[in-house]
Amino acid sequence: MRRANQGNRGGLGIRLVIILAIIVIILAGGLFFYVHGISATDPGNQEKVSITVEPGTGVMQILNQLDEAGLVENKFCGKVYVKLASPDKIQANTYVLSKDMTLTEIFSAMDSGDPAYISQSKFTIIEGATIPQAAEAIADESGLSQKAIMKKWSDTAYLKKLIEKYWFLTDDLLNKDLKYPLEGYLYPETYFLSEKDPDIEKITETILDKMDEELTPIKGDIKSKLNMSVHQFLSFASVVERESLFEADRPKIAGVFKNRLDQDMALQSDITVLYALDRTGVKVSIKETQVDSKYNTYKYKGLPVGPICAVPRRTMDDCLNYEPSDYLFFFATEKGEVLYSKTYEEHQKIVKENKWY
Repeated sequence: MRRANQGNRGGLGIRLVIILAIIVIILAGGLFFYVHGISATDPGNQEKVSITVEPGTGVMQILNQLDEAGLVENKFCGKVYVKLASPDKIQANTYVLSKDMTLTEIFSAMDSGDPAYISQSKFTIIEGATIPQAAEAIADESGLSQKAIMKKWSDTAYLKKLIEKYWFLTDDLLNKDLKYPLEGYLYPETYFLSEKDPDIEKITETILDKMDEELTPIKGDIKSKLNMSVHQFLSFASVVERESLFEADRPKIAGVFKNRLDQDMALQSDITVLYALDRTGVKVSIKETQVDSKYNTYKYKGLPVGPICAVPRRTMDDCLNYEPSDYLFFFATEKGEVLYSKTYEEHQKIVKENKWY
């Protein structure tokens, strides 16, 4: 009997050890799951994400905002963290965060009101904007002068530094025929300034980082689909951007310009002439089409010497996926309808019947 009791106690001990081991494994697994769940969603990605906390917003609502913005790795773990950490000092504000921040870092920054993560102001580079317009938008919010910004963006030494840093910037930027070297390379977007005294170099790199993010996924397509360099592609896409009044027209207009390039025809784009003349509008005289500028696609065949405006990703995609056709001409009516034609004679007839300016 004594031996049997000893055997029972021995078996019980083994079972307890196994149970404890299972509990430890479960706890370790749960801890690992939890730690992973509140980790950064994309380590190394410093893309800025703006979160605006309105007055009276609860912490669970803030967690939902963070989740919708792609800043929460696991929402269940996020809820657990919020319950445990109980962040209760978050002030209504606009916070500039990034995807390489853990949930702990995010709530710590918001709960402490760290000035480094609070947006001081924001500026927007609109789609189709030119360099002077982009500089003006930044100047209005940053306290920097438009003149100083433009001067920096034209500084050869600074441009060479940028060319070394970004794969899509090349010596094309140093061409003396360019009006503004960085034209077309400043991605149209709303950007947030977290510093009280922002530096134009840091602002510029933030914008170029966004352009890098948009261009990198289509790098191969630019070469395989259009056989263009990035500089040529942005020049092409910028013309399509300014020539297209409506989204539905862009792929077809891109196809028309692609046809003209393939047939070694001049693009004859009025908006390139207007850019050369520093003008806006739609009317271009015959005399103006003779202006001696490498942007003038009446006088010089092929693409303009450089981009003429900021281009959004959707226009880039429309250019890569242009609509094949036999059209070589198009004309926009006063109501915005675009009429296409295959021959110059057809085009002239359309213009005569529909010209409104």
